[in-house]
Amino acid sequence: MDHHHDGGENDYMQQEDDWDRDLLLDPAWEKQQRKTFTAWCNSHLRKAGTQIENIEEDFRDGLKLMLLLEVISGERLAKPERGKMRVHKISNVNKALDFIASKGVKLVSIGAEEIVDGNAKMTLGMIWTIILRFAIQDISVEETSAKEGLLLWCQRKTAPYKNVNIQNFHISWKDGLGFCALIHRHRPELIDYGKLRKDDPMTNLNTAFDVAEKYLDIPKMLDAEDIVGTARPDEKAIMTYVSSFYHAFSGAQKAETAANRICKVLAVNQENEQLMEDYEKLASDLLEWIRRTIPWLENRTPEKTMAAMQQKLEDFRDYRRLHKPPKVQEKCQLEINFNTLQTKLRLSNRPAFMPSEGRMVSDICNAWGRLEGAEKGYEEWLLNEIRRLERLDHLAEKFRQKAAIHEAWTEGKEDMLQQKDYETASLSEIKALLKKHEAFESDLAAHQDRVEQIAAIAQELNELDYYDSPSVNARCQRICDEWDALGGLTQKRSEALQRTEKLLETIDQLYLEFAKRAAPFNNWMEGAMEDLQDTFIVHTIEEIQGLSTAHEQFKATLPEADKERQAILGIHNEIAKIVQTYHVNMAGTNPYTTINPQEINAKWDKVRQLVPQRDQALIEEHARQQNNERLRKQFASQANVIGPWIQTKMEEIGRISIEMHGTLEDQLTHLRQYEKSIVNYKPKIDQLEGDHQLIQEALIFDNKHTNYTMEWKLATIIFAFKWKIREIQLLTTIILTRDAKGISQDQMNEFRASFNHFDRDHSGTLGAEEFKACLISLGFDIANDAQGEAEFARIMSIVDPNRLGVITFQAFIDFMSRETADTDTADQVMASFKVLAGDKNYILADELRRELPPDQAEYCIARMAPYTGPDAVPGALDYMSFSTALYGESDL
Repeated sequence: MDHHHDGGENDYMQQEDDWDRDLLLDPAWEKQQRKTFTAWCNSHLRKAGTQIENIEEDFRDGLKLMLLLEVISGERLAKPERGKMRVHKISNVNKALDFIASKGVKLVSIGAEEIVDGNAKMTLGMIWTIILRFAIQDISVEETSAKEGLLLWCQRKTAPYKNVNIQNFHISWKDGLGFCALIHRHRPELIDYGKLRKDDPMTNLNTAFDVAEKYLDIPKMLDAEDIVGTARPDEKAIMTYVSSFYHAFSGAQKAETAANRICKVLAVNQENEQLMEDYEKLASDLLEWIRRTIPWLENRTPEKTMAAMQQKLEDFRDYRRLHKPPKVQEKCQLEINFNTLQTKLRLSNRPAFMPSEGRMVSDICNAWGRLEGAEKGYEEWLLNEIRRLERLDHLAEKFRQKAAIHEAWTEGKEDMLQQKDYETASLSEIKALLKKHEAFESDLAAHQDRVEQIAAIAQELNELDYYDSPSVNARCQRICDEWDALGGLTQKRSEALQRTEKLLETIDQLYLEFAKRAAPFNNWMEGAMEDLQDTFIVHTIEEIQGLSTAHEQFKATLPEADKERQAILGIHNEIAKIVQTYHVNMAGTNPYTTINPQEINAKWDKVRQLVPQRDQALIEEHARQQNNERLRKQFASQANVIGPWIQTKMEEIGRISIEMHGTLEDQLTHLRQYEKSIVNYKPKIDQLEGDHQLIQEALIFDNKHTNYTMEWKLATIIFAFKWKIREIQLLTTIILTRDAKGISQDQMNEFRASFNHFDRDHSGTLGAEEFKACLISLGFDIANDAQGEAEFARIMSIVDPNRLGVITFQAFIDFMSRETADTDTADQVMASFKVLAGDKNYILADELRRELPPDQAEYCIARMAPYTGPDAVPGALDYMSFSTALYGESDL
């Protein structure tokens, strides 16, 4: 909406409106106006704690516009709308425009919508209108107002400056000297005007702007570059900025005018009245100083701290050195001024000066006398009080030191005394803890003197009225309470340690007794278990009866052993009872033994378990030994009959072997008869052997009922049969060899006798040396030299080809036969078979049966291969391959 206001009250603005209308929309000065108007607005808005950045944007909602008007007018506007909608913003701007119109301002073509829409030129025009109304309108100088009044004020203030000529609000200000002259006229100390040059406008302008901003609180509304670089600076911007100078200096100008007027009116009486006022003031000040000082000097209230008391002394010395001498001078000057004033009044026929009541010279002298009286003795009191506080400070420091030492010593002592470390300690550790505690008790007793000293110092501080006695008493009480608590805890710990020591000593004695009795009892049980589990080896009834008797004696000791076990377990139970009753926390096991009750009970149960097993084993062994005794008697009854018979037969066989009467055939016949008699007696020997088998199975190794053992019987039988077989075989071999080799009976007997002679161990074999001796006895020339050794080695390779080191009788006979008789060959045997076959290359079974003994004929028939030659007939046998096979030249 547009605002139009008519009336006579607006006439004074008519000329401004006409001048303004042409320039309102001129873009040349828009930049300068924007900066200047923004700075002017902020200079007022900052009083409300806010600012604007963009003049056309920040006033769009009307809120800061209304706030600006409230600040510059000092009045409250209608309550603004807080909504964000366009209608709310227009409402706020209209309220601001209505307020401006209410102040007699005619707004031309400025509506709320343009401001809300951010129309820059309309916004600048509105702000200029506000500036005119509230910053320039009220300026009045010698019947001129507003713009002309402001221009006239500038001309009057800059008149003394010859290089300044203010004729307008644009080009007259381009060199900056006008601004500097305004500042220098009112505040010459701010600018050294003599150093400014007209040809340096940038420096001048920046100097004026900076000084105004820093010292006059006039914001920097213009840029020096814009003013210098513009042919005609913006008049509105210059007027706005200059109006700030007017308002800044107008108050000082009014005071100056008033002072000049007062000086003119009071010029005559000023000097005398000034003297009266000076006297009154000086007298009043002196009396006031005396009035304030006397109570201070009469104050004997002691300070609490040494520092405060020393400060009192220092203040007193300052009083004498600094404060009192000027007052003495003032008192003298006061008397001089009074006499001078009275003289001037008398000379000028004026009435004599009568000071106010109580401010006569006599009143001042009386007050001064009281001051001197109060001052007397103050310093001595101060020194005495300082000495007292020094004593108190010394005692207090001594108290703090001793208390700190004591508190440092007691730190952690309560926790140490309340430790339950003895509950898990061993006896040796308890004794160590006791010694440590005894040392602590000695240390505690030594600190008793310090506690008493602390209490005595605290008492003295109380008696001397120490200012910090409450904290001293509280600390002393804490120390005493803590000391009493330490004493109680010390006694309690001592009792606990001694009680624990006694309990652990008792337990230790019980442990030792347990170990002393448990060790032998444990060894006894281990020995008993070993004996009860020992595999006994007995061979007679008497031995098993001895074991049974010993076992019964052992069982008789079991009740007494059980009592010992109960006693040992009782010791352990007593330990457990002490532990449970007195809540002893045992740190470990019995230090004297690793044996425990569980182990004793387990071994005892094992012994009790093994006893009946041992009983059963002894009963079974007793029955077995009874059976063994029966077997012994049964074996002995037979062995005592068979033994002599075997012994007799052995003697007879021995004689046959030695005598060798008759022919070889006779000896063989005789041996076969003994063989028959032995074979006929064999059933009895077999029965004896069966009994011996039972004895062996029963592991019976001796028999007191007979001297004949089965080992002797077997050895004899084996020897007899071996000898019999060997003799029979030997005689058979000798006979065959004799018949085959053509060796005479006498030669064979000689060979046999020599062999038996050197076969001293009757083993049927000769060693190498025995064989050598036998050969020498038979006439062999084996010299004891290298040649003889070589010959004997050759013979040994024949008789012992496997290098066994022994020569059998058969090998001996074979060697002797080859040495003494002709030897049959395979060709000779083949020739003999050819004679029997009727000169054929084969032989028939019937021919063999007819010419040879039956057994030899059957031997040949069984071993001869069928003849496969071209002249073979059914049943033909190959005697040629058979003959070569007999001498190892082919296989049978």
